[in-house]
Amino acid sequence: MDRHYYADHTLTLALHPSETEERMMMRILAFIMHASEQLEFTRGLAADDEPDLWQKSYSDEIELWIDVGLPSDKRIRKACNRSKQVIILTYGSDQAVKPWLTSIQSELNRQDNLTLLRIPVEQSNTLTQLASRNMNLQCNLQDNEVWISSDKGTATVEVERIGN
Repeated sequence: MDRHYYADHTLTLALHPSETEERMMMRILAFIMHASEQLEFTRGLAADDEPDLWQKSYSDEIELWIDVGLPSDKRIRKACNRSKQVIILTYGSDQAVKPWLTSIQSELNRQDNLTLLRIPVEQSNTLTQLASRNMNLQCNLQDNEVWISSDKGTATVEVERIGN
């Protein structure tokens, strides 16, 4: 509702062997938050030179680069140099996120096309409870809050912006 974007999307996602259901649900959440006809999932973990999701222009320029997790400062720099806008969706415990934030602080200060978003661990756990092989999700995004419903229940996720 915040973006006045209303659409149905049929998505096919592969769960990489090294990927958890929580990370897969974070990729879906990133799609929900930035959905458009041009936004697409990439090879993700299977390719070092691609984000988890991207949106490209008709001239094949990367307009939006979305990574999920805690990428290295080198990867963040590469993403910011290759695309117009970079969004990193972090999740997990404070014990993991806080040291990572400290390690990338120089990139946060240097890159003006970088946005960091954080999902609290309790909410990512609740969202993970909705994961199943065939999901039919209904989503509503309003005031930095995402409401997601499925036949397994509902989850509300508050998106926190970090820095910048």
